[in-house]
Amino acid sequence: MDVYEAIASRKTIRDFAPQEIDLELVKRLICAGFNAPTNNHMREWHFVLLQDKVRRGELLDRAIKPVGRKGAMAIINRWGLTDDAQREMYRDAIPKQYSMLYNAGCLILPCFRQPTPLLKPKDLSALNPFASIWCCIENILVAAASEGIFGVTRIPFEAERNTFKEFLNIPEDYEIPCYLALGYPAEGAQRRRQVNISIEERIHFEVWS
Repeated sequence: MDVYEAIASRKTIRDFAPQEIDLELVKRLICAGFNAPTNNHMREWHFVLLQDKVRRGELLDRAIKPVGRKGAMAIINRWGLTDDAQREMYRDAIPKQYSMLYNAGCLILPCFRQPTPLLKPKDLSALNPFASIWCCIENILVAAASEGIFGVTRIPFEAERNTFKEFLNIPEDYEIPCYLALGYPAEGAQRRRQVNISIEERIHFEVWS
């Protein structure tokens, strides 16, 4: 599979088959992540693998309160979302926030060194470490797609972030940008319809027109 095929096949999946990912393959995916560019050239990244389902469940029980379909619709309406594709995505995604992390064949917590307060940056450059780790995460997702593995990311809410950091003994100067759930898709798992865009309308020459 070439890089364009891998990018095109990369898709968000929230329904996983009950199949673990071989550890050597996980290491290969993380190695692909380490090929991403870094802001300071130091690649100050670490990865916590939550493979033990009992421990994973204990942590998720502390951090995430499941929301049903009715609750999801209330959230969607409160957000004022009107696009059909966007509403459809959240209608599917919100009730699966717990199950997708618990059932994933591999749950990875990427961690990056953030020497200054992440949520109170003094300027845009202070977010360079945050930007770099997302380049790493996308490398992992594209490499996974080339292996027939798909996944989903979830950005932690502040209370979740603190719970995870304490539970996992993550150093104070490291942050968790997301949960990265990877796995083989369950039978019938689908990629949700994306919002249609026109490339021509998104490209501007010399000036935003």
